[in-house]
Amino acid sequence: MNAADPGASPRGMKLTYDDFLLFPDDGKRHELIDGEHYVTPSPNIRHQEISGRLHMLIGTWLQDHPIGRIYYAPLDVIFSKFDVVEPDLLYVSNERAADLLGGQHVTGAPDLVIEIASPGTRQRDETIKRRLYERAGVREYWTVDPDIDAVRVYRRDGERFSRPVELSRERGDLLTTPLLDGLEIPLARVF
Repeated sequence: MNAADPGASPRGMKLTYDDFLLFPDDGKRHELIDGEHYVTPSPNIRHQEISGRLHMLIGTWLQDHPIGRIYYAPLDVIFSKFDVVEPDLLYVSNERAADLLGGQHVTGAPDLVIEIASPGTRQRDETIKRRLYERAGVREYWTVDPDIDAVRVYRRDGERFSRPVELSRERGDLLTTPLLDGLEIPLARVF
């Protein structure tokens, strides 16, 4: 049970998507992971600047290479009746869009999920959410750390994510992905 959540379920009882639909529309991020309710305050300015830059850079690239779509929060991603999250950004390829984009939300695993860490989400992004995305079949997962101007990239290798590659602004690294072949984002443009 999430102690920060006054509406959490009694011990041992998992919340479902039906419960999720009853959560207040209060400007906070509400998520269910394995039936447990997590609440995160709205993001800060730095978080929003980074999210906006990534969305713009990937979105502009996709305009010239229309192989999929990029979305930003809030947008529900439903993995199961017990797992509903709102990633900061996500990418769905055209070949998978028909299976995942049928209505108001994404149902199933996006190709790429991007989470921007904050003091309140850093540990959850690197542990609970990473395991959920791995289990659900997300092909690639980026955790963006504004405190150290770095991005940790997890790529699927069979049933699991391989060891992450950490890229940093300080080293002048480029963010690339085989999912968007040819996209190169200098981290200096992100941070």
